[in-house]
Amino acid sequence: MKALVTGSSGWLGRHLLPLIRETGHDGIGLDLVPGPETNIVGSVTDRGFLGEVFAAHRFDAVIHAAALHKPDIARFSERSFIDVNIGGTLNLLACASERPGVRFVFTSTTSLMISRAIREGRYAGAVWIDEQTGPLAPRNIYGVTKLAAEGLCRLRHLDTGMDVVILRTARFFPEEDDTIRDIPGANLKANELLHRRATVRDMARAHIAAMEKAGDVGFGLYIVSAPTPFTQDDLGFLKADAASLIERSFPGAAGLYSEAGWRLPASIDRVYDGSRIVRELGFDYETGFKDVLSSLRQGAIPPVEHNPGYISPIAGVGGSSRSGSDQ
Repeated sequence: MKALVTGSSGWLGRHLLPLIRETGHDGIGLDLVPGPETNIVGSVTDRGFLGEVFAAHRFDAVIHAAALHKPDIARFSERSFIDVNIGGTLNLLACASERPGVRFVFTSTTSLMISRAIREGRYAGAVWIDEQTGPLAPRNIYGVTKLAAEGLCRLRHLDTGMDVVILRTARFFPEEDDTIRDIPGANLKANELLHRRATVRDMARAHIAAMEKAGDVGFGLYIVSAPTPFTQDDLGFLKADAASLIERSFPGAAGLYSEAGWRLPASIDRVYDGSRIVRELGFDYETGFKDVLSSLRQGAIPPVEHNPGYISPIAGVGGSSRSGSDQ
């Protein structure tokens, strides 16, 4: 298949396009910002420009990863989020609809499932989050616009029969967390593989699986997050004493963490269940928390991508509504 990948200069795009080629497909990268995997420079907000791109290429699929993200709230207006995340998605859906058979994969986010109540930890136990969780009450403009874009994707499928797969991705960014400062970044990311993170390679692999299987499912929505060892019976324990539960699930974990100068989480407030994509699309995650422990045991570098100096390509663009790059 020949796929248009938007957001090709971003963190996901730069990993996704080489993997697309490795798996025997052809990928064309589009981004507002030049990059090594970007073939076409331009904005998803420009409908005329996108029309020219689609006229010049016979795409079989679109993987739409370009977006303004939560960290961009500090540097872009709400109008920019609407123009890029909603308007850009609508433009791509319209262009893709003009050629029968084009399948559409939309990169969404688990962030839109987190209400203020969940974010502030108001519940007695941890919250179990899967594709049935709702009603959804996004807590910021990022979540609001991504949820609206999901609605456009669903509507396009209903109206035209276009094969659409939405992937609600958990955390996979490499930079420091902008809200949690009391734990080293690599330690935090390793902990998150228990309940709210996946590697960028697994995220890229999930997008390829979605593209390949879209014709079989017609419409699908999946959370992508590394397999969790927890169940819904654990939710109360996770909020009260997560470290003890982790040690019971992975004997020796506390000792390995101590030797590394790390610490296990004392409390976990949410768990993303990323198993539906495994059951329905046959996807398999390559990396999970057990691989972190295995690397620590061997004295190797844990399989978490931590780069505190990473800067999203879109950060240098400014507040223009013509933005659009993935993380």
